[in-house]
Amino acid sequence: MAGLALRICKPGRLRTIMSSSVQYRTAASFQHDKAYVNGKWIEAKSKKTYEVLNPSTGESLGSVPDMDQADVKDAINVAYRAFQTWKKTLPKERTAILKKWYDLCLANKKELAKLLTLENGKPLAEAEGELLYGAGFLEWFGEECRRTYGDIVPSPVASKRTLVIKQPIGVAGMITPWNFPNAMVTRKAGAAIAAGCTVVLRPSEDTPYSALALCELAEEAGLPPGVLNVVTSGRGNAGPIGKELCENPLVSKISFTGSTAVGKILLAQSASTVKKVSLELGGNAPFIVFDSADVDKAVVGAMSSKFRNAGQTCVCANRILVQEGIYDRFIQALGKAIKAQIRTGDGLNPDTTQGPLINSRALEKVDGLVKDAVSQGAKVIVGGSKDERGGNFYQATLLADVSTEMRVVKEEIFGPVAAAIRFKTEEEAIEIANATTAGLASYFFTSDIAQAWRVSEQLQYGLVGVNEGIVSAVESTFGGWKESGLGTEGGKYGLSEYLELKNICYGGIV
Repeated sequence: MAGLALRICKPGRLRTIMSSSVQYRTAASFQHDKAYVNGKWIEAKSKKTYEVLNPSTGESLGSVPDMDQADVKDAINVAYRAFQTWKKTLPKERTAILKKWYDLCLANKKELAKLLTLENGKPLAEAEGELLYGAGFLEWFGEECRRTYGDIVPSPVASKRTLVIKQPIGVAGMITPWNFPNAMVTRKAGAAIAAGCTVVLRPSEDTPYSALALCELAEEAGLPPGVLNVVTSGRGNAGPIGKELCENPLVSKISFTGSTAVGKILLAQSASTVKKVSLELGGNAPFIVFDSADVDKAVVGAMSSKFRNAGQTCVCANRILVQEGIYDRFIQALGKAIKAQIRTGDGLNPDTTQGPLINSRALEKVDGLVKDAVSQGAKVIVGGSKDERGGNFYQATLLADVSTEMRVVKEEIFGPVAAAIRFKTEEEAIEIANATTAGLASYFFTSDIAQAWRVSEQLQYGLVGVNEGIVSAVESTFGGWKESGLGTEGGKYGLSEYLELKNICYGGIV
């Protein structure tokens, strides 16, 4: 193959270099102990650091800078200066960089996935799936930025001509979560950079390494200094950094994925400078199985929707609503599938299908929800307690005879617990499903086409899966209704979050 060469990097280790730009490395080589600002790897001004722990073993993976408000203010100034140049680049130029970034992510997929598993805990196969999904946003937005068309508006006055153009909004401040430490960065930053914006991003304190690894590959792809800046910090500095991003007048846009409670704080803080805000917040997804459903297909959908990433996704099925005619059969089939398919363990073990929860706080929350449900009459079909291996592991759990008054129904579980509720009629199911302030994802299974139309239109959610447990795609919109958020990500609409409309009127034509 043209351009292929082999060289020895260290004794006993081969590094393969293809086309002089695509490098194959180890997960350790992607693990940076510095933040990334203005194209440089830097420490915190205070020199402080904090440790990042492997949620599977509890061992330290290393440390990264514990930056504060002064550090992020510097990063904002850098991004603002870089924006003055980056906004003038041609969409075609941005496309080339994003496409190269995409290629580099794919070329290093396995090592990036291993790093992701080490800091997040999800099984390696899931991590590789996230890498493919995440890289897809770089490719998609790289293509979409060449289609940011405007309009010629028919003028009501003979002497005037009116047109509408789209221009990048400016510096985008971003805060990303730990459950998708790669894809949430690319879905946000990929769109902003494609639109001509610059980025200051704080990744979750639990999973900073995947974001920093993306910076390394972005630089190799030719992204100029200052366009992408990643500041790391421990939990204690998260609030001050978020406040600076929201209130700094040089930041024009905020994008946040995380809890509803934090999202409300950021929204309030952004009001002082009237920023454009995108929020992807908590969910409480109903998963409805009607009597007409194919039970086997519904079980497959429930397994993929509920137990992916140990139930730690905002679109996970949270409330399993099953119509009384098939309730017992579905519960039996789902319990059997959980026992047969879920193998809890370290994510690097190829046999593992469910990793740990992210930390001890998450473990105690999930355990508390299950204990509350059982104390009120819920029946444990499978699991129901912390895993015998200890640490942050929790058993894949199925609860039956759950009522709508239990905490496990009212709160977002964010863990491997399926809580099943019996219902009688379609109207009852829709009423239960919509009786929440959340409105992100929803799912239902039916073989009745008329019912499929009725229910999909009546569910008050931004995402609806009909006979399908996984609905997210790079090409489609992703956003919540009600208190699950503002704005949208992905698809052709995701780029619009980083663009402003400008009306230009030319006079004196005749």
